[in-house]
Parts: sequence; C-alpha cells; structure tokens
Amino acid sequence: MPLPGTDSAEALIPGFRPQTELERSVSEQPELLAGLAWGEPRRSHPEGRVGAHVADLLDTLERWGEPEPSRRDLRFVALVHDSFKYAVSPWMLRRGENHHAMRARRFAERFTDDERVLVTIELHDRPYHLWRRRRLAPWETRRGLEVMRRRVADRALFARFVELDGSTEGKNPAPVEWLRERL
Repeated sequence: MPLPGTDSAEALIPGFRPQTELERSVSEQPELLAGLAWGEPRRSHPEGRVGAHVADLLDTLERWGEPEPSRRDLRFVALVHDSFKYAVSPWMLRRGENHHAMRARRFAERFTDDERVLVTIELHDRPYHLWRRRRLAPWETRRGLEVMRRRVADRALFARFVELDGSTEGKNPAPVEWLRERL
C-alpha cells in the first residue's frame, strides 16, 4: 500500500514527467512506486527517499545535456536502479537475487531486453564495492574488474551511469575516478 500522496511517480520524483512510452509504463507500476517512496536520509543518500535521489539524477542529466540515445537509456536506468532496495530481505545476504540491483534488473527485464541497459542496472554498485576492497583483497578486485569488463558490453553507458549516480551529494567521487582509470 503506497503512502498517501505517493500514488504516482510524478508525486515521488519532483519535476518528473515521463518522456517515453517506456518511462510511462514503468512509472505506473506499483512495485516501482513503493521503491520510489522508500528511504530515509543516510550518509550516502542524504536526500532520503529513492524518488528524491532519482530526481537529483534526472536534474543532473539535464544539466549535462546528454545526447540521445544515451540520455534515454540513462533516464530509464536512473528510474529503476535503486527502486528495489525496499524489497531486499534483511535476514539474507544482500547478494545475488537478494541484491537491490538484481531485483531492479529482474523488474526491468519485464520492459526491455536491452542487455546494455540491464547490465548497467545490475552492476551499477559493483565498482564501488570493488573500490572499497581494492587494498584488502587486490587479487579479488582485479578478478572482479575482469568479470565486470566481460559483462559490460557498453562501457560508455555503464561508466556514464556510475558517474551520474556518484555525482549526488553524500557520494565519494574517488570510486568514479578509480573506475575511469580501469575501464
């Protein structure tokens, strides 16, 4: 059951208006709306709700003047990427099918079969996790980077979304710079 006043993406993402049929269709889904309404302010997301984070990303994307079709793909990824944090089972490890990004990918698979976009959604947090472990487990980090490189067919889209997601207040820019050097 959505919170009062949160029954539309427009109510949950300040300034949002669907720009494609895909955005309209996805933004009407109750499970996406529940995810956009989820969240409290925290260190890496001082804006709180996922919908506010998505609004920040969409505003940044507009300021960047991103050209099509990259802009369209990045908007879709931004809408979906963190919207399934609410669905993660807290009593299980947050990996595989219980990771918010994999849950977001599974949702997105209902609307697109574009593997470039789906992999970007699924792996969007992977560079940060590899960056955090780079000194403790350098061999694991190298292996993780190689696996990620093999899976990411559109490195430009992937890197641009990681940069976009990492551009918001509360995010450390170091992982983005680290990824640029390695991708």
